[in-house]
Amino acid sequence: MSSTSTHDVTFYPPGGYGAPKDRRGQSLRDVGLPAGTEVFSADNHISLADDIFYQRFPEELRDKAPRIWYEDGAYMVGRKGQTFLPGDFSAVLMQYDDLAGAASSNIEARIQELATDGVDKELAFPNAVLALFHFPDKDLRERVFRIYNEYMAELQEQSNGHFYGVGLINWWDPAGTRRTLAELKSLGLKTFLLPLNPGKDDDGNIIDFGARVMDPVWDEIEQSGLPITHHIGETPPKTPCEVNSVVVGMMVNVDSFREQFAKYIFSGILDRHPGLRIGWFEGGIAWVPTALQDAEHLLASYQHMFTHQLQHDIRHYWDTHMSASFMVDPLGLQLIDRIGVDKAMWSSDYPHNESTFGYSEKSLAKVVETLGPHDAAKVVSGNIKTFLGL
Repeated sequence: MSSTSTHDVTFYPPGGYGAPKDRRGQSLRDVGLPAGTEVFSADNHISLADDIFYQRFPEELRDKAPRIWYEDGAYMVGRKGQTFLPGDFSAVLMQYDDLAGAASSNIEARIQELATDGVDKELAFPNAVLALFHFPDKDLRERVFRIYNEYMAELQEQSNGHFYGVGLINWWDPAGTRRTLAELKSLGLKTFLLPLNPGKDDDGNIIDFGARVMDPVWDEIEQSGLPITHHIGETPPKTPCEVNSVVVGMMVNVDSFREQFAKYIFSGILDRHPGLRIGWFEGGIAWVPTALQDAEHLLASYQHMFTHQLQHDIRHYWDTHMSASFMVDPLGLQLIDRIGVDKAMWSSDYPHNESTFGYSEKSLAKVVETLGPHDAAKVVSGNIKTFLGL
């Protein structure tokens, strides 16, 4: 494997990787990690295969419950036979939902499939359930989140330490935030997903996470002690795309963290809530040095106009509060000294198209080659365990 170029052809073959459902785990050799290292993917995904919302809603509310069903190679979420998912999302699900472990119906098959690819443990984010982030009835939305959290906790218990599920919380009402965080913690879940686009309040105003009116929500999150996760996937292209819209959409999605990153720092969220910890998932790590550099330049350029003066330098906010995950990021690994070896978390992203599934061995070996065995063990195992408090 050549390390002479950031454009490493061993990761980007001209013929591509093929659909995940056509790949197989190929963990055949020692990649150079210290003995006993548990490879822990910081970002995987799971599709719901069971109609859990309909099954677990009270009988008098079942006609309002989102439904889960299988159609044309993918698990859908919607109501009355109408999916909530955009066409591109459904098309992508069809690339991997038929993998034995992709859906929630067989946690043992999932553990085994990941093991064949050299992955021992995982943190699992939702797939199609993301479509429920803006379910219009907020009381029902919280009920949906509660059921999802209970189901993730059940899978987590069944997995015997191999699977950790990411929970969902109420972010639009402080009392609901407190309630859902307490429930989530009681279930044994270790983190939750907060949307990058939080939607609208009851008066129809767009929620601004950086506004002082949201401080009570941040208070509850800080007091819970649980780390926050943000994940790509909520930022569609601003204009239509007729040709290869899936990959155009992904190019937009993988660069979706800057607005919320800026709000944490410049809106004073972290100054007012110094106990918060934030993880950025599936956007890689190469974005971090440029975001820090730009933030430092803009601080110097605009601080005379600020209504909130920062209490620390820019670097403090990253080093104290944040970390990020990657799958294949040769450039990010080259810049690891500017990111921090304790701030990067390797992930497989199983079972997505851009996942390392089928060639995780190469990705892991590259981490070892670039960082050395000791630091590589932090990146592929220790850092995510620290983030989750395991």
